[in-house]
Amino acid sequence: MPNHKATAKRLKTDKMRRTRNRATKSRIHTLSKNLRTLVDEGNGDAAREQLRTVSSAIDKAAKNHRLHRNTAARRKARLAKLVARLPQATS
Repeated sequence: MPNHKATAKRLKTDKMRRTRNRATKSRIHTLSKNLRTLVDEGNGDAAREQLRTVSSAIDKAAKNHRLHRNTAARRKARLAKLVARLPQATS
């Protein structure tokens, strides 16, 4: 048990922050995995749409300091590179 009120509050806020951070990072991992699955299947249109969703989630995480901005940029670049290899849909 903490001996000071401030320490008790710190434990509580740390727990809340850890939960939020883990939820955000887990969501990004899931979205990225879904994108990689679409790329493996060769589904270009759906992959491009998913890339927008993943990029948005990564940007929001970086904005809220859940990810470092350089880490966010690196992840987005790597995912965009994967999607760019897919052939364009011919209409």
